[in-house]
Amino acid sequence: MTTEMQEITITEDKPLLTGQADSSKQDAELAARILLDQGQEHSVETPHGVLHVTLHGTRNSRRPAILTFHDVGLDSKSCFQPLFKFDEMQEIVKNFTLIHIDAPGQEDGAAVYPAGYQYLSMETIAEMIPAVLQFFNFRTVIGVGVGAGAYILTRFTLANPDSVEGLVLVNIDPNARGWMDWAAQKLSSVTSSLTEQIMSHLFSQEELSSNTDVVQSHRERINKAPHLLNIELFWKTYNSRRDLNLDRSSTFKCPVMLVVGDQAPYEDAAVSVASVELPLVLPQPACHPHRCFSLCVRQVECNSKLDPTSTSFLKMADAGGLPQLTQPAKLTEAFKYFIQGMGYMASSCMTRLSRSRTTSLSSSYSVEGSRSRSRTLSQGSQGGQMPPSPSQTMEVSC
Repeated sequence: MTTEMQEITITEDKPLLTGQADSSKQDAELAARILLDQGQEHSVETPHGVLHVTLHGTRNSRRPAILTFHDVGLDSKSCFQPLFKFDEMQEIVKNFTLIHIDAPGQEDGAAVYPAGYQYLSMETIAEMIPAVLQFFNFRTVIGVGVGAGAYILTRFTLANPDSVEGLVLVNIDPNARGWMDWAAQKLSSVTSSLTEQIMSHLFSQEELSSNTDVVQSHRERINKAPHLLNIELFWKTYNSRRDLNLDRSSTFKCPVMLVVGDQAPYEDAAVSVASVELPLVLPQPACHPHRCFSLCVRQVECNSKLDPTSTSFLKMADAGGLPQLTQPAKLTEAFKYFIQGMGYMASSCMTRLSRSRTTSLSSSYSVEGSRSRSRTLSQGSQGGQMPPSPSQTMEVSC
């Protein structure tokens, strides 16, 4: 019997195409970029309840994470998204992990608290942050806080000094409300809606009068917020805050940058935190007389707050109450200097503030690993050279 061999050709249903492997790699990279842009949302269990946290980047890093905390009437997206999506900020974003924390019940889509719910105190909220660092396996962070968020991060830093390598505080008011503030708040609660009270906290009277697009969008967002009760609870607990009792002997181990817009509602409070001698800038005559009084009193205290060798004060022109939204370019540049002073991103290219007409920004910062102190400057010099007589104030007018 003769056995005949037949040649059988097997055709693949889905043959491999040239460059298919490269295409798959590109798709994976695209998916990773989309995931990074949108962020990874987490519900983090803490000893005092659950926090909504959004992570951008990887959990494991040799560098500290940038941890943010928003102001009253905002959430992490509305408070920080314009800043961290700004083109020139991407050089920082790609080198650091971002951790955005929403205060309890303040995130978009949060369940409304029942009537009579006892909201957490500012101190308790600050005590929830260590659980977030442990959850994401970060030993240290660089904190960026605005208003109420700046107060909370300051509380956290004072209680956990070894966990914070740097602190950027925008529009911080470190003082508890005095009886005149309390009376004014009571009167405001009768004559103004909750939305208008919060708007007056976020924006200056000049901004509210001009009714810019930013003001309109935030007023509409607060008005239509389905969890407005939660916002009100956060607003009340912020107004019940205690004094931070800052002084040079028992404050921060890390460098601090204080940021305030030249028309911010709490410019006087932020100036009082800075341990630098600043010229007294009187408020406009139309302001509340108690605010003028507070400014004078707090100005006297300005030299007793923070260590002048590790504190910088940045007053931004044309920035209003939320400089991270209205002047992201200026704040980005200042933040780059701050990061460089800590020993990170030494090769970062500066583009705006180095060309602007300003005074100087000088501070003492931690250097990566050894935390040794080094002076760094800002304005009016080439190649990062220090001026012979540093000042702690920088006024950005570009």
